[in-house]
Amino acid sequence: MKRKETKSTVSRRMLILSQLEKNGQVSVNDLSESLGVSSVTIRNDLEQLEKKNMLLRARGGAMKISQGLVGLDYPLSDKQKKHLLEKKDIGKKAIELIEEGNTIILDSGSTTFEIAKNLGKFEELTVITNAINVANYLAENKNINVIVPGGTLRKNSLSLVGILAEKGFKNYFCDKLFLGVDGLDTSYGLSTPNIEEAHLNQIMIVMSQRVIVVADSSKFNRRGFAFIAPVTRMHTLITDKGIPQEEKLKLEGMGIDVLIA
Repeated sequence: MKRKETKSTVSRRMLILSQLEKNGQVSVNDLSESLGVSSVTIRNDLEQLEKKNMLLRARGGAMKISQGLVGLDYPLSDKQKKHLLEKKDIGKKAIELIEEGNTIILDSGSTTFEIAKNLGKFEELTVITNAINVANYLAENKNINVIVPGGTLRKNSLSLVGILAEKGFKNYFCDKLFLGVDGLDTSYGLSTPNIEEAHLNQIMIVMSQRVIVVADSSKFNRRGFAFIAPVTRMHTLITDKGIPQEEKLKLEGMGIDVLIA
């Protein structure tokens, strides 16, 4: 009985992946109906497949993980699930580059949010951010001066973008920018799926004395729809040990500091 059940599970998950490959996304309800099992079973299947990096779960279903191209602008709630341990380590490592009295920019994103979680040790710090979740988290810390430029809220990323945000960032020069990206390709550059985010990121770079990109190794050799800047615009990269060795050597050859969290 156990062997038969295992085979049934494997067959079912193969069918799920087949539908995902064909359609790009699947829903729990449709899979439950077509495969004749409960929605609980389907959710468990999706959870197990996600752990093997074979798909990305989303509300009510799952999406295909594209290889090399960042085409979809996933909600922040979905991004936070991916490579969480690596992002936490990167967040802790980033703190080593911050000094008392600094003025820093924290870009929106799941990795930069992990940096925000580690700022509690500072007695004097100014943080400029367009990320609503970051600003809300730091509001509890009396030693951190939080500046939030205006803008239009992007609900997917909980970030403020648009003309008001761009004008706001042009009012400030800062010591360091911590920039999260969705794609990092040594030939193509830094990228993200959203054009407004990319344009605002370009302004952040111009207004910053030092540009520090924080990106887990899954972002390598991937290209987003919207170009931010060539990799040579960053001074430092903080990533995890999964970085391809050849990419690490290329970046270091360009004079970029590569820190492994």
